[in-house]
Amino acid sequence: MSLELKGCLFDMDGVIVDSAAHHFVAWKRLADELSIPFTEEDNHALKGLSRVDSLDHILRMGHLLLDEKTKLKLMAQKNAWYLDLIKGMRAKDILPGARELIEELVADGIKVGLGSSSRNAQLILDNVGLTPLFDAVVDGNHITLSKPDPEVFLKGAHSLGLRPSEIVVFEDAESGVKAAKSGGFFAVGVGSEKQLGHADVVVPSMEGVTLQQLKSWVHPA
Repeated sequence: MSLELKGCLFDMDGVIVDSAAHHFVAWKRLADELSIPFTEEDNHALKGLSRVDSLDHILRMGHLLLDEKTKLKLMAQKNAWYLDLIKGMRAKDILPGARELIEELVADGIKVGLGSSSRNAQLILDNVGLTPLFDAVVDGNHITLSKPDPEVFLKGAHSLGLRPSEIVVFEDAESGVKAAKSGGFFAVGVGSEKQLGHADVVVPSMEGVTLQQLKSWVHPA
């Protein structure tokens, strides 16, 4: 797949920062209160899911059916615990290679946006000092459909004033790669080839990814 590179959309968790450990602590605390066993492997299954989908997944694990009011209360409690954990995040928490690539893109005039299911994405960007580098931020507060629906990336493209065919998406979750591909974007999977094999390109991490390398992927010789 070849495209005219004009913009990039980044997922947050696992691509720019790794707040999965904080999510795990908060979800496990909630699961413990509900007497539902919850492991790090269980937490991995929540990657790319929205808060409500994550809660529903945990409730299914415990064979629990709860009314919407109770679910909203539980999600608010989990989020309060999570916010307490991430409030100390700073520039040191940016994953290796992420800032460097984003700065290269900005310097080259390529637009940069965020496409995340997290409702706290803007707060994290502010805390780690990356907000000034982003032209658009679309997160869980702006969407109604979770990945693998492409809504978050389509809205990101609209905010950047670009077409999907002009944008590269960086994702670390299978659902995110599916969202990117179904939306007509070039997808770079960050993580395991086994899990992200549907992406156009898969890299083990953001470390070492350069603009020159990115251009070689979207404009193959």
